[in-house]
Amino acid sequence: MKRGSVPGNGRKRKGGRPVRVREPGRGGDPKMFGAAIHELMASRGWEQRAAVGGVFGNWAGIVGAELAEHTRPDRFEDGELTVAADSTTWATQLRLLSSTLVRRLNEELGHGTVRRVKVVGPSSGPRRTGAWRAR
Repeated sequence: MKRGSVPGNGRKRKGGRPVRVREPGRGGDPKMFGAAIHELMASRGWEQRAAVGGVFGNWAGIVGAELAEHTRPDRFEDGELTVAADSTTWATQLRLLSSTLVRRLNEELGHGTVRRVKVVGPSSGPRRTGAWRAR
């Protein structure tokens, strides 16, 4: 190749076959990894699920270390986040903070993603039916 010439002009590869040039945007062009993942998630409708998963992974960063020590997000369905607390005291505390928590979660996930936070406390097991008992 001569100095100053443009590669690929008028030249063929060894073997005599011309080099195929792909059209831009036809899927064969390299993309940044983050952009490719974002495009895949958008095309499959996984963006919200991934964002909610990020909240589950960063629970302590959202609610604070002390509250995260006693609570954990359990599931997210139809705009309702269910959070489990390890005691009735912490369940009550979280219920008092639920409107603030909804606002904070929507800042992270996008407006209207979380409509309600449902707090569940520890279960004491099934109650026995029948007469009152004293011990």
